[in-house]
Amino acid sequence: MDKKLACYCGLYCGNCAVKVKVEPAAKDLYDKMKSAGFEDVISFIPGGEGFWPFLKGMAEDGLCVSCRDGNGGNPGCAVRICARDKNIARDKTIANEKGVEMCAFCEDYPCDKFSSFLDASVGYPVLEHDNALLRDKGWEAWSALQDARCEKGYTYSEGKDASGKD
Repeated sequence: MDKKLACYCGLYCGNCAVKVKVEPAAKDLYDKMKSAGFEDVISFIPGGEGFWPFLKGMAEDGLCVSCRDGNGGNPGCAVRICARDKNIARDKTIANEKGVEMCAFCEDYPCDKFSSFLDASVGYPVLEHDNALLRDKGWEAWSALQDARCEKGYTYSEGKDASGKD
């Protein structure tokens, strides 16, 4: 598990459909188009001048990094804003006054900012399970779960159960 892909809220970007499905598909498409010579003719295709740098960036750099480690995710996310306002640490070497690293460790968790995140119809119902695991058993157990999900090709968008099992 790559800890820098852990979000404040408890989601793991390594289980995001963008990382699991879109980025590899973008790399494959870019490689195929480049080997077919599209780089030389893309400017003749309507929208090609904007598309090519976008596709190249997705293929080489990916789309985003987590909200904890970079500028990925929704900048207007209430959970993210709260975490940054409380100076929740981006990694263990940078601890705030409470030593909180992720929201699951915050004394106010779960707060009202999580209501839409935990709603099964619109959010990520696995968060309740995952954050309880993180809070009760720590990083090692939480990381093992994320690794197991990654091995199975799990994505949050596929609606699998909280354990990540098929």
